[in-house]
Amino acid sequence: MFDLIKKWCKKDNKEKGENNMFKTYETELAGRKLVFETGKMAGLANGSVLVRYGDTVVIVNVTASKEPRDGIDFFPLSVDYEEKLYSVGKIPGSFQKREGKPSDKAILTSRAIDRPLRPLFPKDFRNDVVVVCTVLSVDQDNSPEVAAMIGASAALSISDIPFGGPTAAVNVGLVDGKIIINPTEEQRKVSDLTLTVAGTEKKIAMIEAGANEVPDDVMLEAIKAGHEEIKKICKFIEKVKEEIGKPKFEYKSFEVDHDVYEYIETNFEEDVKQALQEADKETRDNNVAEVSEKIANAYAEKFGEEMATEHKADIGEAIYKLQKKCVRNMIFKEHKRVDGRALDEIRPLSCEIDLLPRVHGSALFTRGQTQVLSVATLGMESEEQTLDGIDTEESKRYMHHYNFPSYSVGEARASRGPGRREVGHGALAEKALVPVLPSIEEFPYAIRVVSEVLSSNGSTSQASICGSTLSLMAAGVPIKRPVAGISTGLVTNPDDENDYVMLTDIQGIEDFFGDMDFKVGGTEKGITAIQVDIKVDGLSYEVIKEAFERTRVARKHILEDVMLPVISEPRKEISKYAPKIVNTTIKVEKIKDVIGKGGETINKIIDATGVKIDIKEDGQVFIYSENTEKANEALEMIEDIVKEVEVGGIYYGTVTRTTTFGAFVDLGINGKEGLIHISKISKERIKKVEDVLKAGDKVTVKVLDIDDQGRVNLTAILGDDKEEKGEEKVEK
Repeated sequence: MFDLIKKWCKKDNKEKGENNMFKTYETELAGRKLVFETGKMAGLANGSVLVRYGDTVVIVNVTASKEPRDGIDFFPLSVDYEEKLYSVGKIPGSFQKREGKPSDKAILTSRAIDRPLRPLFPKDFRNDVVVVCTVLSVDQDNSPEVAAMIGASAALSISDIPFGGPTAAVNVGLVDGKIIINPTEEQRKVSDLTLTVAGTEKKIAMIEAGANEVPDDVMLEAIKAGHEEIKKICKFIEKVKEEIGKPKFEYKSFEVDHDVYEYIETNFEEDVKQALQEADKETRDNNVAEVSEKIANAYAEKFGEEMATEHKADIGEAIYKLQKKCVRNMIFKEHKRVDGRALDEIRPLSCEIDLLPRVHGSALFTRGQTQVLSVATLGMESEEQTLDGIDTEESKRYMHHYNFPSYSVGEARASRGPGRREVGHGALAEKALVPVLPSIEEFPYAIRVVSEVLSSNGSTSQASICGSTLSLMAAGVPIKRPVAGISTGLVTNPDDENDYVMLTDIQGIEDFFGDMDFKVGGTEKGITAIQVDIKVDGLSYEVIKEAFERTRVARKHILEDVMLPVISEPRKEISKYAPKIVNTTIKVEKIKDVIGKGGETINKIIDATGVKIDIKEDGQVFIYSENTEKANEALEMIEDIVKEVEVGGIYYGTVTRTTTFGAFVDLGINGKEGLIHISKISKERIKKVEDVLKAGDKVTVKVLDIDDQGRVNLTAILGDDKEEKGEEKVEK
């Protein structure tokens, strides 16, 4: 009967033509098989691709709303990268035992997927587009993030959603000086570079990197090597699109009304241009607000209140478009910036340390009107962050958190916790600083730095890098070298991709109306972090090379002329308010003795001294306390517990009992007893042990030997014996 049902189902599906929709496409990426499957799953999505890369499987589904969203002036793209713990055979550790809010890494991956895609949608498109990348299976040698980035491009390309792709992405590593595309798990462990690069067949669209002080030229070669693989995948996606891609649907354009814009441009361009030319952000914003009100009133007076109300949104869009034109023309044609700086000039810089008396390290870094307060905190190694994700990283010793409150931009908005932007900027600063941190063996602390943005006018993430370097040095963290961060911007000629103007140290308005935010953190030796956001369809190698040179020169200036004069090297001592560390190593089999039944022993030590104690599986013991004396007291207590009786050692013990053949003595070491044979109690021959020793007597003894059964044989050192031997008693 079951076989008949199976045959009937197959026949029914064939009649419906469902099997004919299923397609597979195969290529190779970094020497491993990359497979697309379409037409089998998620048939109601606008586009769906199942990506198989080795044993890694990610399904990407893209959908678009049928109508545009009302009342917005931006393209509403949403990207979600969903980590399913079943993909690595894990049950979630939460109380609910199901996946909760996305991890920081999932948020960062969502941002990495979004950034190369967003510029390739039509500028006047306002329909909601949602990209969902669900990780179904993970092979750690084959990155699910790369599979998701490629799958998102493929799903959009074959869908009916207007999209100007394809794009593709790869990871790039640097192992023993050799560039590796999509490194395996073992290669990633020893790689000096963690680079994700995305692009189209012609240009680079996104760069995200963490590096161990990699030189500019090596980084550029790694990007180029990654782009060669990207070109191949873009061609592969294009072929898939040609075969099964749907026609793109028509959409309602939200291009600003031509007549409204022409009227405003003709009559008010000079007013807008003058309003924008102001170094102070608040004054500039007020100037623009006044001009905007003037334009709205003039339009209503000329065309009537009814027409002005009808075109209210168009008037706002037209003013925005005119601001953008004025800023770009000033930069591109006049080589003039709104605050009067030269193209390669950095805003005024200042920094200071030790602002907060009780924290472990603090620093304030100011760049123009951008100001960031970074605070460093040192803690026990056990206080590092525990991770519950789909990769093999289980904990994180260095945590960098970035906060961007509304008051930093002069807005009145309640705080709702960190969003994707905050997570992304914190991660960038973290990447920049991790390569210069001391190893856990050199500096056995967990480290947290919090960057509080106090005022924002662009490049807050780079100010976070600078301020955090200073706070770490002030806290006495022995970093290898100081790190600084700087960003460059770009204004391009839309008619000639090779004609552009580059800006050093962009402020908010230049980021807003420009084409690129190229952020680089690094030391005087090389690059430690990169994040590139663009609004055009890609960057040429020449632009990237120039950006590297601009940021290198700027970093050198910031480090040598601004940061190092404030603090030239990490302090030799940590803050008096930071926990001091006393450490020792015990035998692994002694760990249970120190901990005790149910933690009883270790808790007694903690209660008696007020310290915190970490014991590692290999027997390393770390004692943390603000009071060094208390830490040493706890250390002594632990050493007493693990101390062992040694042959030749002299101890001051207590007779516990006597027998006809000798006396048993408690040596005061973990309850360890030894026997003094009657013949070893005195030089003189004695008939009874009790003639010399009784229970409760204190006696100095020397360990003669310890037999195979662990029994300790002693000899007494009494009176004349001690004087003769010149030995002193050892008292616990």
